[in-house]
Amino acid sequence: MPNCLTRLILAITALILLPVCAFAQQQEPSICHAIAQQLPDDAFARAEFASFDTRKAASPSPHEVTISFQGHSTYLIETGSGVRIATDYSGYLIANITPDVVTMNQAHSTHYTSNPDSNIPHILRGWDPDGGIARHHLTVGDVLIRNVTTDIMRYMTVPDGNSIFIFEVAGLCIGHLGHLHHRLSEEHLAAIGRLDVVMVPVDGGLTLSHISLKELLDRLRSSVVLPMHIRSRNALPLFLTHLGENFGIKQVKESKLFLSLNNLPSRPTVMILPGVSYYPEFDE
Repeated sequence: MPNCLTRLILAITALILLPVCAFAQQQEPSICHAIAQQLPDDAFARAEFASFDTRKAASPSPHEVTISFQGHSTYLIETGSGVRIATDYSGYLIANITPDVVTMNQAHSTHYTSNPDSNIPHILRGWDPDGGIARHHLTVGDVLIRNVTTDIMRYMTVPDGNSIFIFEVAGLCIGHLGHLHHRLSEEHLAAIGRLDVVMVPVDGGLTLSHISLKELLDRLRSSVVLPMHIRSRNALPLFLTHLGENFGIKQVKESKLFLSLNNLPSRPTVMILPGVSYYPEFDE
């Protein structure tokens, strides 16, 4: 598996080789795309679970991020430069702060709010209220934020009604699948690129089935899997059962998960933060 230095060299090389048109659009290019395209297929073969840091520091260093669970499908990502991002934001955070960025999806009111705080500088909806396609590609502080749209299945299919949001920061590629209802196409996967960390809905019914979700995670080969959107007591244990022996399971006892390129687990690992689970074993 390539070490941190190798990945950084590949990322820099890929950025140099990116087409000039990407810069002409005045958009920061995606390192997650660059790494995914430059590394060989077997580059992310997994070894045993590596040690990883759960210290009690209040904020991340410039080369890491912290992630904490805020309820349902909302995680709070905090970057080294102080940017705070809330995913599938429904109007409140356990942390009782005002985020700099919120992302939202329209599946249910638990994934968005019609009246977000006007003090939030960046409110990113995963759908276009006018019926088009939501397109986000912006840099806030030290993080590049972009989206890939998917369909929502209601009484009828709503094209591009959901967004997978990708956050690129500290060399990490962090993805939030939103309210994902269907298998991803090759075009979706190509647009997403590499994901080191992925936040996945595991209810197994309203969103993607556990079998289909396992197929997706096998394809993504993300180092860290963060479950969300659990909804029932049995959802998490059933999800873990479907994953099988190829995935590790780690209970995180501290309220914040500190992640960097240096401490990613070498084996795909489900990280269960406090408050995530209805499973008593993980609610201690």
